[in-house]
Amino acid sequence: MKNKTQNVRAVAAQIILQVLDQGKSLSSLVPEAQSQLDPKDLPLVQEMVFGICRVLPRLEHIIKLLVDKPLKGKTRLVHCLLLVGLYQLLYMRVPAHAAVDEVVNATKLVKLDSFRALTNGVLRRFLREQADILAKVDKHWQTMHPDWFINRIKKVYPNWREIIEANNQRPPMWIRANRQHIKAQDYRVLLGDLVAKSSENSTACVPECAILLENPVPVSKLMHFEQGWATVQDAHAQWSAELLDAQNGELILDACAAPGGKTTHILETAPQAQVIALDIEEGRLKRVRENLARLGQTAKVICGDAAKPEEWLDQDVMFDRILLDAPCSATGVIRRHPDIKWLRKDQDIAELAKLQSDILNALWRRLKPNGVLLYATCSILPEENEQQIQQFIAQQNDAKLLEMDFHTEKTAMKQFLPQQNGGDGFFYAKLVKTT
Repeated sequence: MKNKTQNVRAVAAQIILQVLDQGKSLSSLVPEAQSQLDPKDLPLVQEMVFGICRVLPRLEHIIKLLVDKPLKGKTRLVHCLLLVGLYQLLYMRVPAHAAVDEVVNATKLVKLDSFRALTNGVLRRFLREQADILAKVDKHWQTMHPDWFINRIKKVYPNWREIIEANNQRPPMWIRANRQHIKAQDYRVLLGDLVAKSSENSTACVPECAILLENPVPVSKLMHFEQGWATVQDAHAQWSAELLDAQNGELILDACAAPGGKTTHILETAPQAQVIALDIEEGRLKRVRENLARLGQTAKVICGDAAKPEEWLDQDVMFDRILLDAPCSATGVIRRHPDIKWLRKDQDIAELAKLQSDILNALWRRLKPNGVLLYATCSILPEENEQQIQQFIAQQNDAKLLEMDFHTEKTAMKQFLPQQNGGDGFFYAKLVKTT
């Protein structure tokens, strides 16, 4: 996707094709597509691709009713154009004729103009028969999630339907006030009407620096954002630095640090701490460096494998504290990254649990006696969370759980679930090395 194009529907279809058929993530594909787009068109592309991933099963079912033979091979892009067209017709305020015409015109742009008539016919038939088609599609309660995920959470959570409902919502926008510049209550005053009215009387379990906005806004709307007064970060993710409780002068490792929200938060709580920000992907570390620069902070940024510290760390270096935000299924942040539903597979969970165990054991050996390791994931699956920690403690006679204070409760392990107008799904456990 190197040539600049003005047809945002074609760009959206190409992104969706790469998600569905190549297993690529929206987090990498959307930034790559920016060079193709006028800046004003980027929000429209984001709305379409994230929205399609959110409601994919419903759109797929509609296409199945309207297309006689599945579109495979090179014609898969036509299938994705139909997804774009249907999403616009059902979920966006685009006039029907404009939505259809733009998608039909996109077939020529992607060199599939022989499918122009098919695309036009399918979308116009949907418009004619919409009520009957949706009655068939929506006859049964649709979760918009893969069966493997539904089966897993049903076994664990009696309120599994609430989790699904929260996942299907658009994510709220939380920001973190930088205590080095301003108190959270004072920043709320500066933000004025941008702050959510519901947050004024909220009893949600969130850190003091977390601020919920009434609606998502561009960061340019946030007072003194470029000067580092605030960072966009989910409320439950903000507990990471609060619970780690880094102190000035300590050597801290933020493992799996990209995009840097937790690294910068650690340095806000302890500006004189020595922080190493580690991530296995060099490309993702660019965001870490950008965030550090915006906030005027300094950390040592390293590209390396957290499971193999001997490859990037001198043998005698030991840490006072380690934040391990472990690679995980990301099943707690589906509403923020709806493509996760289609990128993750059931068999991935065991592989991820093994990787988490490898990293946990490797980093534990680099923790000083009486040092603290905070284990975190954005998963809601027990295999990656409490079961992982229980197995680790059973194997390590020098590991002990520490009680964590969440203001509203104190607990040794904490599982947050995604909540409408609340935080994302996160898990925390805090360990101390006793010898």
